[in-house]
Amino acid sequence: MQNNNNGPAQTSTHQVFNQPEPLQGHNLYAGDNALKEAVIRYGGHWGEDDLQRYGEICGRPEWIERGFQANAHKPEFEPHDRVGNRIDQVNYHPAYHQLMQLAKSEGLHSSPWTDPQPGAHIVRAAKYYLHSQLESGHCCPVTMTFACLPALQRNPVIAAAWLPKITEQAYDHSDRPYFEKPALTIGMGMTEKQGGSDVRSNTSQATPLPGETAGLYTIRGHKWFLSAPMCDGFLMLAQTAGGLSCFLVPRWRPDGSKNPIEIQRLKDKAGNVANASSEVELRDAVGWLVGDEGAGIKTIIEMVALTRFDCMIGSAAAQRQATLQAIYHAQHRNAFGKKLSAQPLMQNVLADLQLEVEGSLALSMRMAQALDHQNEDYQRHLLRLGAAVGKYWICKRTPHHNYEAMECLGGNGLIENFITARLYRDAPVNAIWEGSGNIQALDILRTKHKKPEILDSWINELTQSAGSDLCFDRALTHLKAELSKDNDLEYRARDIADQLALTMQAHLLIQGSPAPVADAYIQSRLHRHNSHSVGTIPLGADLDLLIERGNPLAG
Repeated sequence: MQNNNNGPAQTSTHQVFNQPEPLQGHNLYAGDNALKEAVIRYGGHWGEDDLQRYGEICGRPEWIERGFQANAHKPEFEPHDRVGNRIDQVNYHPAYHQLMQLAKSEGLHSSPWTDPQPGAHIVRAAKYYLHSQLESGHCCPVTMTFACLPALQRNPVIAAAWLPKITEQAYDHSDRPYFEKPALTIGMGMTEKQGGSDVRSNTSQATPLPGETAGLYTIRGHKWFLSAPMCDGFLMLAQTAGGLSCFLVPRWRPDGSKNPIEIQRLKDKAGNVANASSEVELRDAVGWLVGDEGAGIKTIIEMVALTRFDCMIGSAAAQRQATLQAIYHAQHRNAFGKKLSAQPLMQNVLADLQLEVEGSLALSMRMAQALDHQNEDYQRHLLRLGAAVGKYWICKRTPHHNYEAMECLGGNGLIENFITARLYRDAPVNAIWEGSGNIQALDILRTKHKKPEILDSWINELTQSAGSDLCFDRALTHLKAELSKDNDLEYRARDIADQLALTMQAHLLIQGSPAPVADAYIQSRLHRHNSHSVGTIPLGADLDLLIERGNPLAG
């Protein structure tokens, strides 16, 4: 085949034409109007130059290719060295390490902690949103490293030794003791075979070592899911005399010997394949108590809340990448005598895909703002409920959203060397991990019962948009009525979560987005009470505006 880049490629049987070139060399930040508006709205204006710089990096073909390579070459488990010594080594493709190095050099694991200025979480969330569009699997250890800090601070001795290396903007994947390395990463192991999300049923046992002022214990048991097993330490739960407790378990013991965290196998996952997830057995592994005995869930939930926030950002990013691929393809593909993007039904689909991104990003960035102001009761209340609502809604919407975007590419969308196939495979992970849909919905109910003032703050936030739109007002009235009923609450928990998410997204779009965006969202989501399929926006919406907002080359 010959191709001089001046026209269609020629084969011995046909010309190759009407096939868009790969989307690369674009600036992911410059072309994202919704993201740029959110950064300004929520106080991250000071980070715009850096986000412009990083948006260009994330559009470079070499970084896009590394995302493909990290997925094409799955991590491989090497239990023993060549002479039989147990090493529990997981080997990654170099592209994975390069992506990790990029993420850590940009402070995606640490910037709000090391530079806690106003808007720090906004700028970090925006950068994480851009970075996640390259490849999502390696973002798992980045997130866990970011999220561990509040929990580890509950053990001042360990915090003093570990946190400076955890927050270091460097990446060291060498397999050696933590005290020899300049930079560390952190993983997490909560679930066990018999319980899954019911972590109170964990059977792993922790026994204190006498005379250890730092609270060193030995732990015997197992973990059914331990993601990123090459991290330098893991937050884990185990039973003590005082009840379920939280521990930092290092991969190497303080004396320099290997800690017996034995990998049984790597999970063979449908998606998230660049990231290794493992089953492990703890054969009297040592770990430091973090927090008080019996306060394991209270301690680790601070980490879980932050990982759930990153699930929101990561899923919103996946929606954005899927949408821009669909729009780019439709704008460069002819069918039935005209561009796909000029055909009314395709326009409805593309605009609807972008509407979902608008809502997901608005809710995610509002929670980032709450993180920046979590010393205020009102903002802390919004974050407490919003982490569950957003994790439930955004992550659950993403698989179907990404499928619809994939369908816009036709058969190509299903092929692995098109990014849409990977986006679809990866999409369910954020919805399932860190608490599946039912867990989030029930968490919302627990908040309603135990701390009704949190729900009051949520309603007060929504009330700011009362009177702006009749359909919104009806939805808000309906939500209040549903929340006032005490019968069959658990049965209705998902419906309540849906309404909390939809009304909050609508409110945020009313407050901060162009009026046609908010109008289209309300008419397609609230008016139909979430019954629509993608591509069923009612007549009268400004589809051209929505598609242009999703156009990756519009900046």
